[in-house]
Amino acid sequence: MALCALPLVSGAGLSETFADEPPPPVKVLVTYHSLSGNTERLAEAVIDGVKSVPGTQALLKRVGKVTADDLFSADAVVVGSPVYWSNMSGEVKTFFDNWQFKFGVFPEFKMKNKIGAAFATGGQVSSGKEVTMLTILAAMLGNQMIVVSGGGAFGASATTEGDSPGIDNQELADAKALGRRVAEVALMMQRGSSH
Repeated sequence: MALCALPLVSGAGLSETFADEPPPPVKVLVTYHSLSGNTERLAEAVIDGVKSVPGTQALLKRVGKVTADDLFSADAVVVGSPVYWSNMSGEVKTFFDNWQFKFGVFPEFKMKNKIGAAFATGGQVSSGKEVTMLTILAAMLGNQMIVVSGGGAFGASATTEGDSPGIDNQELADAKALGRRVAEVALMMQRGSSH
């Protein structure tokens, strides 16, 4: 009798262990280019927003340091750029070019269905921040990613010269809101795909 009961007890214990295992953390890569430090400061606020959501793992890297593993293991990618001539910086453009030429995203569309978002910093109010964010989002859409906004209509941004020197608390709050929203949407996608 005792031998017959033993497999049933151990089997019940195993199923409880598997059911109680938490899902793997959602990985969010926040990457950026920054010369003056302004875009880096906004990137750090985005990371703070990601970390405020339980069940997430955040990675902050400059675009030139991102590896193929960083990119492909991420569930979400948030890219930030300063405005150079009303567009993303050359370093950020090279980062996107590397998706194919260095990392080989095609023909499998290896970034498909990952969450994407953008942020930008620019000297003046009308310096091209929206254009910069839209070009970042366009690169993501071309890779069949799911783009989200937060902190603003196209992402988070900051004006860093003239009447608005540096990055103010509202701009940091907007960047944190973007990071939080990206993490929340990535978690929703993970939960949906696990059912």
